[in-house]
Amino acid sequence: MQQAPTATKPALDGTDGKPAGTTGTAVSAAVETVLHRGLNVRHIRFMALGSAIGTGLFYGSASAIQKAGPAVLLAYMIGGAAVFMVMRALGEMAVRHPVSGSFGQYASRYLGPFAGFVTGWTYVFEMAIVAIADVTAFSIYMGFWFPEVERWIWVLAIIFFLAALNLLSVKVFGELEFWFSLIKVAAIIGMIAGGAAIIVFGFHTGGSTVAPGLGNLVGHGGLFPNGFEGLLASFAVVMFAFGGIETIGITAGEAADPKKVIPKAVNTVPVRVLLFYVLTLGVLMSLFPWNEIGSGGSPFVQIFSGLGIPAAPHILNAVVITAALSAINSDIFGAGRILFGLARQGHAPQSFAKVSRHGVPWMTVVMMTGILLVGVVLNAVIPEDVFVLIASIATFATVWVWVMILASHVAMKREIARSGLPASEFPSPWWPAASVLTIGFMAVVIAVLGVFEDTRVALYVGAVWLGLLLLAYRLWVRGHGLARAELVDETASLPVVDAASASSTHARR
Repeated sequence: MQQAPTATKPALDGTDGKPAGTTGTAVSAAVETVLHRGLNVRHIRFMALGSAIGTGLFYGSASAIQKAGPAVLLAYMIGGAAVFMVMRALGEMAVRHPVSGSFGQYASRYLGPFAGFVTGWTYVFEMAIVAIADVTAFSIYMGFWFPEVERWIWVLAIIFFLAALNLLSVKVFGELEFWFSLIKVAAIIGMIAGGAAIIVFGFHTGGSTVAPGLGNLVGHGGLFPNGFEGLLASFAVVMFAFGGIETIGITAGEAADPKKVIPKAVNTVPVRVLLFYVLTLGVLMSLFPWNEIGSGGSPFVQIFSGLGIPAAPHILNAVVITAALSAINSDIFGAGRILFGLARQGHAPQSFAKVSRHGVPWMTVVMMTGILLVGVVLNAVIPEDVFVLIASIATFATVWVWVMILASHVAMKREIARSGLPASEFPSPWWPAASVLTIGFMAVVIAVLGVFEDTRVALYVGAVWLGLLLLAYRLWVRGHGLARAELVDETASLPVVDAASASSTHARR
Protein backbone atom coordinates (compact mmCIF):
# COMPACT_ATOMS: atom_id res chain seq x y z
CA MET A 1 0.00 0.00 0.00
CA GLN A 2 1.16 3.52 -0.72
CA GLN A 3 2.12 5.09 2.58
CA ALA A 4 1.06 8.55 3.66
CA PRO A 5 3.90 11.09 4.07
CA THR A 6 5.56 10.99 7.46
CA ALA A 7 8.14 13.01 9.29
CA THR A 8 11.88 12.49 8.69
CA LYS A 9 12.43 10.72 11.98
CA PRO A 10 10.28 7.78 13.10
CA ALA A 11 7.05 8.81 14.78
CA LEU A 12 6.13 7.22 18.06
CA ASP A 13 2.91 5.34 18.37
CA GLY A 14 1.97 7.02 21.65
CA THR A 15 1.64 3.83 23.62
CA ASP A 16 4.91 2.01 24.10
CA GLY A 17 7.41 4.54 22.78
CA LYS A 18 8.61 2.34 19.91
CA PRO A 19 8.93 3.65 16.39
CA ALA A 20 5.69 3.08 14.53
CA GLY A 21 7.60 1.58 11.63
CA THR A 22 8.34 -1.49 13.72
CA THR A 23 4.79 -2.70 13.14
CA GLY A 24 5.90 -3.70 9.63
CA THR A 25 3.04 -5.30 7.79
CA ALA A 26 0.20 -3.73 9.75
CA VAL A 27 -1.91 -1.90 7.24
CA SER A 28 -3.78 0.35 9.62
CA ALA A 29 -1.87 0.14 12.87
CA ALA A 30 0.16 3.21 11.97
CA VAL A 31 -2.83 5.50 11.62
CA GLU A 32 -2.02 7.35 14.82
CA THR A 33 1.58 7.96 13.76
CA VAL A 34 0.46 10.48 11.16
CA LEU A 35 -2.61 11.98 12.82
CA HIS A 36 -1.86 14.27 15.73
CA ARG A 37 -3.31 13.38 19.13
CA GLY A 38 -4.72 16.83 19.87
CA LEU A 39 -8.06 16.04 21.50
CA ASN A 40 -8.07 16.20 25.30
CA VAL A 41 -10.64 15.18 27.92
CA ARG A 42 -12.49 18.51 27.73
CA HIS A 43 -12.84 18.31 23.95
CA ILE A 44 -14.13 14.74 23.80
CA ARG A 45 -16.40 15.09 26.82
CA PHE A 46 -18.24 18.04 25.27
CA MET A 47 -18.26 16.38 21.87
CA ALA A 48 -20.06 13.51 23.59
CA LEU A 49 -22.55 15.93 25.09
CA GLY A 50 -23.07 17.90 21.90
CA SER A 51 -23.54 14.85 19.68
CA ALA A 52 -26.96 14.30 21.26
CA ILE A 53 -28.23 17.82 20.48
CA GLY A 54 -28.98 18.79 16.92
CA THR A 55 -31.60 18.79 14.20
CA GLY A 56 -33.03 15.55 15.58
CA LEU A 57 -33.96 17.28 18.84
CA PHE A 58 -34.93 20.78 17.76
CA TYR A 59 -36.99 19.76 14.74
CA GLY A 60 -37.16 15.98 14.56
CA SER A 61 -38.71 15.72 18.01
CA ALA A 62 -41.90 17.44 16.83
CA SER A 63 -42.33 14.85 14.06
CA ALA A 64 -41.69 11.98 16.49
CA ILE A 65 -44.21 13.42 18.97
CA GLN A 66 -46.89 13.66 16.29
CA LYS A 67 -46.39 9.98 15.47
CA ALA A 68 -46.34 8.54 19.01
CA GLY A 69 -47.73 11.21 21.33
CA PRO A 70 -46.38 11.12 24.91
CA ALA A 71 -45.29 7.51 24.27
CA VAL A 72 -42.36 9.01 22.38
CA LEU A 73 -40.64 9.27 25.77
CA LEU A 74 -40.64 5.47 25.93
CA ALA A 75 -39.29 5.33 22.37
CA TYR A 76 -36.37 7.59 23.29
CA MET A 77 -35.60 5.50 26.39
CA ILE A 78 -35.66 2.22 24.43
CA GLY A 79 -33.64 3.70 21.58
CA GLY A 80 -31.23 5.31 24.05
CA ALA A 81 -30.62 1.98 25.79
CA ALA A 82 -29.83 0.34 22.45
CA VAL A 83 -27.48 3.18 21.47
CA PHE A 84 -25.71 2.86 24.83
CA MET A 85 -24.95 -0.79 24.08
CA VAL A 86 -23.65 0.16 20.64
CA MET A 87 -21.39 2.79 22.22
CA ARG A 88 -20.12 0.38 24.88
CA ALA A 89 -19.28 -2.14 22.14
CA LEU A 90 -17.53 0.59 20.14
CA GLY A 91 -15.81 1.87 23.27
CA GLU A 92 -14.39 -1.56 24.06
CA MET A 93 -12.96 -1.84 20.56
CA ALA A 94 -11.70 1.76 20.53
CA VAL A 95 -9.77 1.27 23.78
CA ARG A 96 -8.29 -1.96 22.46
CA HIS A 97 -7.51 -0.53 19.00
CA PRO A 98 -7.41 3.33 19.14
CA VAL A 99 -7.24 4.03 15.41
CA SER A 100 -8.83 6.87 13.46
CA GLY A 101 -10.54 4.58 10.95
CA SER A 102 -12.51 3.26 13.92
CA PHE A 103 -15.47 0.98 13.18
CA GLY A 104 -14.62 0.70 9.48
CA GLN A 105 -11.29 -0.88 10.39
CA TYR A 106 -12.83 -2.98 13.17
CA ALA A 107 -15.30 -4.46 10.67
CA SER A 108 -12.45 -5.17 8.25
CA ARG A 109 -10.37 -6.80 10.99
CA TYR A 110 -13.06 -9.00 12.56
CA LEU A 111 -15.68 -9.50 9.81
CA GLY A 112 -13.60 -9.27 6.64
CA PRO A 113 -12.48 -6.63 4.13
CA PHE A 114 -15.85 -6.34 2.37
CA ALA A 115 -17.59 -5.65 5.68
CA GLY A 116 -15.04 -2.91 6.39
CA PHE A 117 -15.55 -1.43 2.94
CA VAL A 118 -19.35 -1.37 3.29
CA THR A 119 -19.28 -0.03 6.86
CA GLY A 120 -16.86 2.80 6.11
CA TRP A 121 -18.52 4.00 2.93
CA THR A 122 -22.03 3.71 4.41
CA TYR A 123 -20.96 5.99 7.25
CA VAL A 124 -19.59 8.49 4.71
CA PHE A 125 -22.93 8.23 2.86
CA GLU A 126 -24.80 8.89 6.11
CA MET A 127 -22.66 11.93 6.93
CA ALA A 128 -23.08 13.31 3.41
CA ILE A 129 -26.89 13.12 3.58
CA VAL A 130 -27.07 14.66 7.02
CA ALA A 131 -24.50 17.34 6.21
CA ILE A 132 -26.37 18.49 3.10
CA ALA A 133 -29.55 18.69 5.17
CA ASP A 134 -27.70 20.62 7.88
CA VAL A 135 -26.20 23.22 5.52
CA THR A 136 -29.64 23.73 4.02
CA ALA A 137 -31.09 24.12 7.51
CA PHE A 138 -28.37 26.66 8.33
CA SER A 139 -29.35 28.77 5.33
CA ILE A 140 -33.00 28.67 6.46
CA TYR A 141 -32.02 29.79 9.97
CA MET A 142 -29.96 32.69 8.60
CA GLY A 143 -32.90 33.66 6.41
CA PHE A 144 -34.82 34.40 9.60
CA TRP A 145 -32.48 37.34 10.26
CA PHE A 146 -31.55 38.21 6.67
CA PRO A 147 -34.55 37.34 4.49
CA GLU A 148 -33.27 39.43 1.58
CA VAL A 149 -30.06 37.35 1.20
CA GLU A 150 -30.20 34.33 -1.12
CA ARG A 151 -29.87 31.00 0.73
CA TRP A 152 -27.10 29.65 -1.46
CA ILE A 153 -24.82 32.47 -0.31
CA TRP A 154 -25.07 31.29 3.30
CA VAL A 155 -24.52 27.67 2.27
CA LEU A 156 -21.41 28.58 0.30
CA ALA A 157 -20.02 30.77 3.07
CA ILE A 158 -20.41 28.25 5.88
CA ILE A 159 -18.99 25.37 3.81
CA PHE A 160 -15.76 27.21 3.08
CA PHE A 161 -15.53 28.62 6.62
CA LEU A 162 -15.78 25.24 8.35
CA ALA A 163 -13.62 23.50 5.74
CA ALA A 164 -10.86 26.06 6.34
CA LEU A 165 -11.06 25.55 10.10
CA ASN A 166 -10.94 21.75 9.73
CA LEU A 167 -7.75 22.09 7.68
CA LEU A 168 -5.92 23.85 10.50
CA SER A 169 -5.56 21.11 13.13
CA VAL A 170 -7.65 18.63 15.08
CA LYS A 171 -7.27 20.86 18.15
CA VAL A 172 -9.13 23.64 16.34
CA PHE A 173 -11.93 21.18 15.61
CA GLY A 174 -11.98 20.16 19.28
CA GLU A 175 -12.17 23.77 20.46
CA LEU A 176 -14.99 24.55 18.04
CA GLU A 177 -16.99 21.56 19.21
CA PHE A 178 -16.34 22.47 22.84
CA TRP A 179 -17.86 25.94 22.50
CA PHE A 180 -20.68 24.85 20.18
CA SER A 181 -21.62 22.09 22.62
CA LEU A 182 -21.39 24.40 25.60
CA ILE A 183 -23.92 26.75 24.01
CA LYS A 184 -26.28 23.91 23.12
CA VAL A 185 -26.07 22.29 26.56
CA ALA A 186 -26.68 25.64 28.28
CA ALA A 187 -29.69 26.26 26.03
CA ILE A 188 -31.23 22.88 26.79
CA ILE A 189 -30.73 23.31 30.53
CA GLY A 190 -32.29 26.78 30.25
CA MET A 191 -35.29 25.33 28.41
CA ILE A 192 -35.78 22.64 31.04
CA ALA A 193 -35.48 25.15 33.88
CA GLY A 194 -37.81 27.60 32.14
CA GLY A 195 -40.39 24.93 31.40
CA ALA A 196 -40.26 23.65 34.97
CA ALA A 197 -40.81 27.20 36.22
CA ILE A 198 -43.87 27.55 34.00
CA ILE A 199 -45.31 24.27 35.36
CA VAL A 200 -44.55 25.01 39.02
CA PHE A 201 -45.49 28.68 39.11
CA GLY A 202 -48.23 28.58 36.50
CA PHE A 203 -46.84 31.21 34.17
CA HIS A 204 -48.87 31.88 31.06
CA THR A 205 -47.75 29.78 28.10
CA GLY A 206 -48.48 31.72 24.96
CA GLY A 207 -50.11 29.76 22.16
CA SER A 208 -51.50 26.92 24.28
CA THR A 209 -55.22 26.47 24.90
CA VAL A 210 -54.63 24.19 27.90
CA ALA A 211 -53.12 24.96 31.30
CA PRO A 212 -49.61 23.54 31.80
CA GLY A 213 -49.17 20.50 34.04
CA LEU A 214 -48.13 16.86 34.13
CA GLY A 215 -51.72 15.95 33.31
CA ASN A 216 -51.06 16.90 29.69
CA LEU A 217 -49.00 13.73 29.36
CA VAL A 218 -52.09 11.55 29.72
CA GLY A 219 -55.01 13.93 29.26
CA HIS A 220 -55.26 14.01 25.46
CA GLY A 221 -55.84 10.48 24.32
CA GLY A 222 -53.69 8.82 26.95
CA LEU A 223 -50.02 7.91 26.95
CA PHE A 224 -50.44 5.97 23.67
CA PRO A 225 -52.90 8.14 21.68
CA ASN A 226 -51.88 6.53 18.37
CA GLY A 227 -51.48 3.04 19.80
CA PHE A 228 -48.49 0.73 19.58
CA GLU A 229 -48.28 1.42 15.85
CA GLY A 230 -47.57 5.08 16.56
CA LEU A 231 -44.77 4.10 18.93
CA LEU A 232 -43.17 1.92 16.22
CA ALA A 233 -43.52 4.65 13.58
CA SER A 234 -41.64 7.13 15.77
CA PHE A 235 -38.48 5.02 15.80
CA ALA A 236 -37.55 6.22 12.28
CA VAL A 237 -37.09 9.74 13.64
CA VAL A 238 -36.00 8.75 17.16
CA MET A 239 -33.04 6.73 15.92
CA PHE A 240 -32.13 9.50 13.48
CA ALA A 241 -31.78 11.83 16.46
CA PHE A 242 -29.05 9.60 17.92
CA GLY A 243 -27.16 9.39 14.63
CA GLY A 244 -23.63 10.75 14.76
CA ILE A 245 -23.05 9.69 18.34
CA GLU A 246 -20.62 7.07 17.02
CA THR A 247 -18.24 9.91 16.09
CA ILE A 248 -16.86 9.57 19.63
CA GLY A 249 -15.25 6.29 18.58
CA ILE A 250 -13.58 8.00 15.62
CA THR A 251 -11.80 10.41 17.99
CA ALA A 252 -9.82 7.53 19.53
CA GLY A 253 -7.06 7.88 16.93
CA GLU A 254 -6.55 11.53 17.85
CA ALA A 255 -7.30 11.46 21.58
CA ALA A 256 -4.38 12.34 23.85
CA ASP A 257 -5.29 9.47 26.21
CA PRO A 258 -7.94 7.23 24.58
CA LYS A 259 -7.96 4.70 27.43
CA LYS A 260 -9.07 7.47 29.78
CA VAL A 261 -11.26 9.78 27.72
CA ILE A 262 -13.22 7.28 25.57
CA PRO A 263 -14.75 5.37 28.54
CA LYS A 264 -15.69 8.65 30.24
CA ALA A 265 -17.39 9.95 27.11
CA VAL A 266 -19.23 6.69 26.39
CA ASN A 267 -20.53 6.35 29.94
CA THR A 268 -22.30 9.72 29.71
CA VAL A 269 -24.72 8.36 27.06
CA PRO A 270 -27.53 7.37 29.50
CA VAL A 271 -27.38 10.77 31.21
CA ARG A 272 -27.53 12.55 27.85
CA VAL A 273 -30.55 10.55 26.74
CA LEU A 274 -32.44 11.19 29.98
CA LEU A 275 -31.52 14.88 30.14
CA PHE A 276 -31.64 16.03 26.55
CA TYR A 277 -34.53 13.96 25.28
CA VAL A 278 -36.68 12.37 27.96
CA LEU A 279 -36.64 15.25 30.42
CA THR A 280 -36.75 18.00 27.77
CA LEU A 281 -39.64 16.46 25.82
CA GLY A 282 -41.40 15.51 29.06
CA VAL A 283 -41.38 19.18 30.05
CA LEU A 284 -42.57 20.23 26.59
CA MET A 285 -45.51 17.84 26.56
CA SER A 286 -46.42 18.96 30.06
CA LEU A 287 -46.59 22.55 28.83
CA PHE A 288 -48.52 21.88 25.64
CA PRO A 289 -50.80 19.04 24.55
CA TRP A 290 -48.80 16.72 22.29
CA ASN A 291 -51.06 17.44 19.29
CA GLU A 292 -50.26 21.17 19.49
CA ILE A 293 -46.49 20.73 19.42
CA GLY A 294 -44.99 21.70 16.09
CA SER A 295 -48.27 23.06 14.72
CA GLY A 296 -47.83 26.67 15.85
CA GLY A 297 -44.10 27.20 15.57
CA SER A 298 -41.29 25.77 17.63
CA PRO A 299 -42.30 24.71 21.14
CA PHE A 300 -38.87 25.84 22.34
CA VAL A 301 -39.75 29.39 21.27
CA GLN A 302 -43.03 29.07 23.14
CA ILE A 303 -41.17 28.24 26.37
CA PHE A 304 -39.23 31.50 26.24
CA SER A 305 -42.32 33.44 25.16
CA GLY A 306 -44.25 31.99 28.11
CA LEU A 307 -41.56 33.31 30.43
CA GLY A 308 -42.08 36.80 29.04
CA ILE A 309 -38.90 36.88 26.96
CA PRO A 310 -39.72 38.92 23.83
CA ALA A 311 -36.48 37.93 22.09
CA ALA A 312 -37.41 34.22 22.26
CA PRO A 313 -37.32 33.62 18.49
CA HIS A 314 -33.92 35.27 18.20
CA ILE A 315 -32.51 33.31 21.15
CA LEU A 316 -33.66 30.00 19.70
CA ASN A 317 -32.45 30.93 16.22
CA ALA A 318 -28.97 31.55 17.62
CA VAL A 319 -29.08 28.16 19.36
CA VAL A 320 -30.22 26.20 16.30
CA ILE A 321 -27.59 27.94 14.17
CA THR A 322 -25.00 26.79 16.71
CA ALA A 323 -26.44 23.26 16.54
CA ALA A 324 -26.25 23.28 12.74
CA LEU A 325 -22.65 24.54 12.75
CA SER A 326 -21.70 21.86 15.25
CA ALA A 327 -23.39 19.15 13.17
CA ILE A 328 -21.69 20.21 9.93
CA ASN A 329 -18.34 20.45 11.73
CA SER A 330 -18.73 16.91 13.11
CA ASP A 331 -19.89 15.58 9.73
CA ILE A 332 -16.74 16.87 8.03
CA PHE A 333 -14.53 15.47 10.80
CA GLY A 334 -16.18 12.05 11.07
CA ALA A 335 -16.52 11.32 7.35
CA GLY A 336 -13.00 12.62 6.73
CA ARG A 337 -11.39 10.33 9.29
CA ILE A 338 -13.30 7.30 8.06
CA LEU A 339 -12.19 8.09 4.51
CA PHE A 340 -8.62 8.32 5.80
CA GLY A 341 -8.97 4.84 7.32
CA LEU A 342 -10.52 3.48 4.10
CA ALA A 343 -7.58 4.80 2.10
CA ARG A 344 -5.10 3.15 4.46
CA GLN A 345 -6.95 -0.14 3.97
CA GLY A 346 -6.93 0.14 0.17
CA HIS A 347 -10.68 0.78 0.08
CA ALA A 348 -10.48 4.38 -1.14
CA PRO A 349 -8.10 6.40 -3.37
CA GLN A 350 -4.67 6.77 -1.77
CA SER A 351 -4.92 10.55 -2.04
CA PHE A 352 -7.28 10.42 0.96
CA ALA A 353 -4.38 9.18 3.10
CA LYS A 354 -2.34 12.33 2.50
CA VAL A 355 -1.78 14.29 5.69
CA SER A 356 -0.90 17.96 6.06
CA ARG A 357 1.88 19.29 8.28
CA HIS A 358 -0.82 19.93 10.90
CA GLY A 359 -1.64 16.21 10.99
CA VAL A 360 -4.95 16.61 9.12
CA PRO A 361 -6.04 14.34 6.22
CA TRP A 362 -6.64 17.33 3.97
CA MET A 363 -7.93 15.52 0.89
CA THR A 364 -10.82 14.07 2.87
CA VAL A 365 -11.79 17.58 3.99
CA VAL A 366 -11.65 18.72 0.36
CA MET A 367 -13.91 15.84 -0.71
CA MET A 368 -16.47 16.57 2.00
CA THR A 369 -16.42 20.21 0.94
CA GLY A 370 -17.17 19.12 -2.61
CA ILE A 371 -20.06 16.96 -1.44
CA LEU A 372 -21.46 19.82 0.61
CA LEU A 373 -21.33 22.10 -2.42
CA VAL A 374 -24.12 19.91 -3.79
CA GLY A 375 -26.16 21.53 -1.04
CA VAL A 376 -25.79 24.86 -2.83
CA VAL A 377 -27.70 23.40 -5.79
CA LEU A 378 -30.14 21.27 -3.81
CA ASN A 379 -30.95 24.20 -1.57
CA ALA A 380 -32.97 25.70 -4.40
CA VAL A 381 -34.95 22.54 -5.20
CA ILE A 382 -35.40 20.63 -1.91
CA PRO A 383 -38.65 21.59 -0.17
CA GLU A 384 -38.53 22.25 3.55
CA ASP A 385 -41.04 19.49 4.36
CA VAL A 386 -38.91 16.48 3.38
CA PHE A 387 -37.41 16.05 6.84
CA VAL A 388 -38.96 12.62 7.43
CA LEU A 389 -37.61 11.37 4.08
CA ILE A 390 -34.07 12.58 4.81
CA ALA A 391 -34.30 11.31 8.39
CA SER A 392 -35.44 7.84 7.30
CA ILE A 393 -32.63 7.44 4.73
CA ALA A 394 -30.10 8.61 7.30
CA THR A 395 -31.67 6.25 9.85
CA PHE A 396 -31.12 3.27 7.54
CA ALA A 397 -27.46 4.18 7.06
CA THR A 398 -26.99 4.87 10.76
CA VAL A 399 -28.59 1.64 11.95
CA TRP A 400 -26.64 -0.36 9.36
CA VAL A 401 -23.38 1.07 10.72
CA TRP A 402 -24.48 0.29 14.29
CA VAL A 403 -25.28 -3.31 13.36
CA MET A 404 -21.81 -3.67 11.85
CA ILE A 405 -20.28 -2.23 15.03
CA LEU A 406 -22.17 -4.78 17.13
CA ALA A 407 -21.30 -7.65 14.78
CA SER A 408 -17.60 -6.65 14.85
CA HIS A 409 -17.73 -6.56 18.64
CA VAL A 410 -19.28 -10.05 18.81
CA ALA A 411 -16.55 -11.39 16.50
CA MET A 412 -13.86 -9.69 18.60
CA LYS A 413 -15.19 -11.15 21.86
CA ARG A 414 -15.24 -14.62 20.33
CA GLU A 415 -11.65 -14.25 19.15
CA ILE A 416 -10.56 -13.06 22.59
CA ALA A 417 -12.11 -16.16 24.17
CA ARG A 418 -10.86 -18.54 21.46
CA SER A 419 -7.26 -17.23 21.45
CA GLY A 420 -6.95 -16.58 25.18
CA LEU A 421 -6.16 -12.88 24.66
CA PRO A 422 -6.00 -10.42 27.58
CA ALA A 423 -9.42 -9.32 28.84
CA SER A 424 -10.61 -5.92 27.64
CA GLU A 425 -9.91 -2.90 29.84
CA PHE A 426 -13.36 -1.43 29.06
CA PRO A 427 -15.64 -4.46 28.58
CA SER A 428 -19.18 -4.11 27.33
CA PRO A 429 -21.68 -5.03 30.10
CA TRP A 430 -24.16 -7.92 30.10
CA TRP A 431 -22.30 -9.82 27.42
CA PRO A 432 -23.55 -11.59 25.35
CA ALA A 433 -27.29 -11.18 26.02
CA ALA A 434 -27.36 -7.38 25.66
CA SER A 435 -25.47 -7.47 22.36
CA VAL A 436 -27.83 -10.08 20.87
CA LEU A 437 -30.92 -8.17 21.99
CA THR A 438 -29.55 -4.90 20.61
CA ILE A 439 -28.86 -6.47 17.20
CA GLY A 440 -32.43 -7.81 17.22
CA PHE A 441 -33.79 -4.35 18.05
CA MET A 442 -31.82 -2.78 15.19
CA ALA A 443 -33.32 -5.34 12.81
CA VAL A 444 -36.78 -4.30 14.01
CA VAL A 445 -35.99 -0.62 13.33
CA ILE A 446 -34.94 -1.42 9.76
CA ALA A 447 -38.13 -3.47 9.29
CA VAL A 448 -40.21 -0.57 10.65
CA LEU A 449 -38.81 1.68 7.90
CA GLY A 450 -40.39 -0.65 5.36
CA VAL A 451 -43.75 -0.91 7.10
CA PHE A 452 -44.73 2.77 6.86
CA GLU A 453 -45.21 4.45 3.51
CA ASP A 454 -43.46 7.72 4.32
CA THR A 455 -40.23 5.92 5.30
CA ARG A 456 -40.31 2.94 2.92
CA VAL A 457 -38.21 4.72 0.30
CA ALA A 458 -35.28 4.54 2.75
CA LEU A 459 -35.11 0.77 2.22
CA TYR A 460 -35.12 1.20 -1.56
CA VAL A 461 -32.33 3.78 -1.36
CA GLY A 462 -30.44 1.57 1.10
CA ALA A 463 -30.73 -1.51 -1.12
CA VAL A 464 -29.48 0.43 -4.16
CA TRP A 465 -26.59 1.85 -2.12
CA LEU A 466 -25.47 -1.57 -0.87
CA GLY A 467 -25.72 -2.94 -4.40
CA LEU A 468 -23.50 -0.15 -5.72
CA LEU A 469 -20.97 -0.84 -2.96
CA LEU A 470 -20.85 -4.54 -3.87
CA LEU A 471 -20.25 -3.61 -7.51
CA ALA A 472 -17.57 -1.05 -6.60
CA TYR A 473 -15.78 -3.54 -4.34
CA ARG A 474 -15.61 -6.19 -7.05
CA LEU A 475 -14.50 -3.77 -9.76
CA TRP A 476 -11.98 -1.57 -7.98
CA VAL A 477 -10.64 -3.13 -4.79
CA ARG A 478 -7.41 -4.98 -5.41
CA GLY A 479 -4.23 -6.10 -3.63
CA HIS A 480 -4.04 -5.44 0.10
CA GLY A 481 -7.62 -4.09 -0.04
CA LEU A 482 -8.75 -7.72 -0.20
CA ALA A 483 -7.01 -8.55 3.09
CA ARG A 484 -8.27 -7.98 6.61
CA ALA A 485 -7.01 -4.90 8.40
CA GLU A 486 -4.23 -5.60 10.91
CA LEU A 487 -4.64 -3.65 14.15
CA VAL A 488 -2.28 -3.34 17.09
CA ASP A 489 -3.86 -4.66 20.30
CA GLU A 490 -3.03 -2.07 22.95
CA THR A 491 -4.67 -3.92 25.82
CA ALA A 492 -2.43 -3.93 28.87
CA SER A 493 -1.49 -7.48 29.85
CA LEU A 494 -1.76 -8.61 33.42
CA PRO A 495 1.63 -8.62 35.23
CA VAL A 496 3.37 -11.99 35.16
CA VAL A 497 4.66 -13.27 38.50
CA ASP A 498 7.06 -16.21 38.34
CA ALA A 499 6.85 -19.06 40.85
CA ALA A 500 10.12 -18.17 42.66
CA SER A 501 9.13 -14.57 43.40
CA ALA A 502 5.62 -15.67 44.40
CA SER A 503 7.08 -18.22 46.91
CA SER A 504 9.45 -15.58 48.27
CA THR A 505 6.61 -13.11 48.77
CA HIS A 506 4.50 -15.78 50.48
CA ALA A 507 7.42 -16.71 52.81
CA ARG A 508 7.91 -13.08 53.87
CA ARG A 509 4.26 -12.92 54.85
